Amino acid sequence: MRLPPQLSSRLAGAALILVLTGCAPGRDLPPLPPAPAATDYHLGPGDAVRLITFGEEQLTGEFRVSDGGTIALPLVGTVRAAGLTPVELERAVADALKRGNVLRNPSVSAEVIAYRPIFVLGEVNRPGQYPYQPGMTVVTAVAVAGGFTYRAVEGYASVLRTTDGTAVEGRAPRQAFVQPGDVVTVFERRF
Repeated sequence: MRLPPQLSSRLAGAALILVLTGCAPGRDLPPLPPAPAATDYHLGPGDAVRLITFGEEQLTGEFRVSDGGTIALPLVGTVRAAGLTPVELERAVADALKRGNVLRNPSVSAEVIAYRPIFVLGEVNRPGQYPYQPGMTVVTAVAVAGGFTYRAVEGYASVLRTTDGTAVEGRAPRQAFVQPGDVVTVFERRF
């Protein structure tokens, strides 16, 4: 169907005004604060860690951080893990082993083996929950979720991140790094 030239130019003018005035989804969101460095990763509920206590097979294993932010260790009980880096968790476990008179001089190593998932919503082909991989960006999270739909705004997205118990939402460019637990929302184009 062909529009009359006057109506066609009016529609094009209205679209240009909308673009110039910034009537686009996500325009009012502040920029997302930068993600912390990988070495500053803080554990949270849902993360899985491998703890190795050298020379003590019964104290070595894989543990999941509970909803309460703790891990349950044999012979020691619960140890607070949420909010700690893996290096800080190593020290906390070693201290718990000393306090419990289990070992005099424990040597503990900790590594994250499974991160909290990320969530990708909005204009992607398969919205849902996906495993986090270190180094993920907004665009790689979208790729894991099946890519953009034909209606998607592809230049930026909203990222909801919980930091120190506070949820912060911000506008993130495609190359922004995501963190475990982030919720990425891809907007729909208005026209």
